[in-house]
Amino acid sequence: MKKILITGANSYIGTSFEAYLKKWPDKYDVDTIDMIDGTWRQKDFSAYDSVYHVAGIAHSDSGKISEDKEKLYYSVNTDLTIETAKKAKTEGVRQFIFMSSAIVYGNSAPIGKKKCITRDTPVDPANCYGDSKVQAEDGLRELEDDNFKVVILRPPMIYGKGSKGNYPLLSKLAQKMPIFPYVDNCRSMLYIENLMEFVRLMIENEESGIFWPQNSQYSNTSELVKQIGDAHGKKIHLMKGFTWALKLVGVFTGLVNKAFGSLYYDQELSQYKEEYRLYSLEDSIKRTEGTA
Repeated sequence: MKKILITGANSYIGTSFEAYLKKWPDKYDVDTIDMIDGTWRQKDFSAYDSVYHVAGIAHSDSGKISEDKEKLYYSVNTDLTIETAKKAKTEGVRQFIFMSSAIVYGNSAPIGKKKCITRDTPVDPANCYGDSKVQAEDGLRELEDDNFKVVILRPPMIYGKGSKGNYPLLSKLAQKMPIFPYVDNCRSMLYIENLMEFVRLMIENEESGIFWPQNSQYSNTSELVKQIGDAHGKKIHLMKGFTWALKLVGVFTGLVNKAFGSLYYDQELSQYKEEYRLYSLEDSIKRTEGTA
């Protein structure tokens, strides 16, 4: 039986993973610990085979942030991650799994342009959030050796039932708007249960290295909204000709390119020796919307 510690209580990904592994009660024993108040430093990590580190400050800022918020990104996303990994290594944990992000490659391409990430694409963070993830990755790789394996995951936008971020906003729009602008863009996304299976395989196969899990199908923001509407039995008409207006609005806010810009991984980058993409894009939307 594998013993797993999830560092980061009440997080969407952490609680999802704990629930997911309950399918195999004889194979996995899972504990979760809160990282907020510092009491985690007194916990003995020596009983665990893997630590899945999901604690972090998510990026929710669209403009300039305060100096205090910037310090918080580095304190939590970088320093706390490395401190946790050092403790895990010192106490004999064999594997440390870190949730990084596609944000290490910078922002989405603006509307009308494409940004495809390949194995040769260098990291190029556009803000302190992305840089805090890059610095955490660098610190973790320095700790890795034959007895301490490090897995770094760089997922794209994660979505699923109960998720936060852009997807719930698109879902609300899909249930209210009869028309929606059509924009030709391309996005990598990752359904939560596909991610959970991927992480399970990382633990099962005692992996190390950098990985780029994503759905087997790319998403188009406009088509995604239409599919969400279809899941609720609501017909949405996609209207062309709004791209110029969105580009204009995008001059004043980064939210437009965040929603309608392009950022996707080469599918070759996301192949793995075992299948982890259990659900197609269509099925995942139905499951997320509660209609499957």
